[in-house]
Parts: sequence; structure tokens; C-alpha cells
Amino acid sequence: MENSTEIVSFVLAAYGNVGELKYLYFIIMLVWYLSICAANIVLIVVIYVDKRLHEPMYILLCNLFVNEIGGSTSLYPLMLSQMFSDTHEVTLPLCFLQMCYIYTCASVEFCSLAAMAYDRYVAICDPLHYSVIMNTGRVCIIIMIVWMYSFVNCIFSFSLVIRLRFCGNVIDKVFCHHHLVIKLACSASVLDQMSDLLFAFMTIVIPFTFISVSYMKILAVCLKTQ
Repeated sequence: MENSTEIVSFVLAAYGNVGELKYLYFIIMLVWYLSICAANIVLIVVIYVDKRLHEPMYILLCNLFVNEIGGSTSLYPLMLSQMFSDTHEVTLPLCFLQMCYIYTCASVEFCSLAAMAYDRYVAICDPLHYSVIMNTGRVCIIIMIVWMYSFVNCIFSFSLVIRLRFCGNVIDKVFCHHHLVIKLACSASVLDQMSDLLFAFMTIVIPFTFISVSYMKILAVCLKTQ
């Protein structure tokens, strides 16, 4: 059995050997990545320049655009660099950093959608107090909470992974995947094995529940007005 100190990097085995096609794939991914960044930057600039768009919903949308750039940056640059690698190796610190980055952005995405659902709930169910409840300062606080919640959630989940001893280093993905990394551990506790489910619960289930409740209340108000 290999000692954990001997595992200094993971191998992203899903790339395989594509030969000369790697140049085509590289161009496609690069164009796609630059397009994502350019489109989101344009939208952010439009919202910033147009004073009429300085409303809670557009500020929350701007946060989504920023997160989209961050999420793409957590994935595409490493993929582009791996296209020309012969070994497709990623050091443990870089792998952990990518996982944390990707999962934080995923959490921000869902939590931002929950915040936007709350904004619509206030706008429809309590329109007279909307400008007071959803003022600029309150929206900024909500965005800060979204990012802090997502970051703390990520740190808690990956603090369980970082301390693991690894007896294998081959990941059958093109990026560092949380569940597959845990499967490479020499021994993992039940909590370690369930950390992925715990993160999914905190990232998806809780925001989705919040979104569902908000829109059910909106639907109830709409049905009452008919």
C-alpha cells in the first residue's frame, strides 16, 4: 500500500490521448471561455452604466454574472493547460483549490437564485414596503451573506478531505471531483464519505427549499387576487 506522502499529485485520466485533435479542442474551449467572460463583463458594464438598472434584481443579476466568470475561471484555464500535458497531473494543493473554487461558485449560484426568489416575493407580496426592505444596503448585505455562506460551506466540507491519506491518484474526470478524490483515500470515515452529500444538501436542498417556499407564497397571493 502506498504511503500518503508518496501521493503528491492526481492524474486527470479522462483527457486520454486525442492526438492532433487537442489543438481543435483547445481553440473551441478557449473561444467558449473567452465568450463567457466577455458576455458577462458586457452585462455587468451595462448594469453599472445605466442608472435605471440600479435596482435590487439587477444587482443580484450582476452578482450572478460575476460568479459565472469565477466559475468558468475555476474550470477552463486548468483544462486548457492540461490539453498540452503528457501526464495530465495536478498537484494536490491545486486540485483542492480547484474543488473549493468550483463548489463555492456552485453554492453561490444556488444561493443567489434563492436571494432573487426572495426579492420577487417581497416585490409581489409586500410591494408597499419593497423599497424599504430591498434597499441597496440590504441587497449588498444579502450578497455578502451568500458568498460567506458558500465559502464557509466549502471550507467545512473540504476540511474533511484535506486531512485524508491517499493510496491512489487517478481521477477519471477532466477536473478534480470531490467524490472521486474521497474514493482514492486509503481509509475514509462515514462522515468523510458523506461530506459530498452534506455539501449537496447545504448547496442545493436548502436554497431550493427557500426558492420553493418563496414562489409558493407568490402563487398563493396571485390566486387570491383572481
